[in-house]
Amino acid sequence: MTDIEDPTAEVAGLVLAAGGGRRLGGRPKALLEHRGRPLVEHAVGVLRAAGVGRIHVVLGARAEEVRERADLGDCVLVDNPRWAEGMGSSLRAGLAALARTDARAALVFLVDQPGIGPEAVARVLRAYDGENALVSAAYDGTRGHPVLFGAAHWAGIAAAATGDRGARAYLKAHKEAVRLVECADVARPYDIDTEADLSHLE
Repeated sequence: MTDIEDPTAEVAGLVLAAGGGRRLGGRPKALLEHRGRPLVEHAVGVLRAAGVGRIHVVLGARAEEVRERADLGDCVLVDNPRWAEGMGSSLRAGLAALARTDARAALVFLVDQPGIGPEAVARVLRAYDGENALVSAAYDGTRGHPVLFGAAHWAGIAAAATGDRGARAYLKAHKEAVRLVECADVARPYDIDTEADLSHLE
């Protein structure tokens, strides 16, 4: 199948990996070890295994160390100097970088959700149907991650992304347009936020 025949070739992965891990004693989530690799490297591997061909990774806290320790291959690395403001700033930085490419959609993946694997990502990716797409993984009917935003929504999402809210406000305002893709049978959407959550890492 050629890229022309495969509309998902228009979708770029966007890994948000800039956080400083404030509740983890200042350990950036991107550098936490999971299955012998930094968590950001694991996240990129999940997207690749799901069929995402091009990936942008937003870095912030200890970005140089992440570059040195993680094998991110041919990913485009996006620096977010305002990472301490929260996830919204990383989403804005990532979408701004994608706007300079020919990507028509962004599949947003959070670095701190290692329970979400290629199967869930692939389901969300397959739901892409053009630049007006708004797609979200769901877990027993509740919206979660990953999410896919067609390019027609990027400006609105960026304008609404503040603090740690990311795209939440935009998706809530456009609830009727969001296509939910059930993933509870193939993924566990926990976050690595606190010391107790580190037990999820392998």
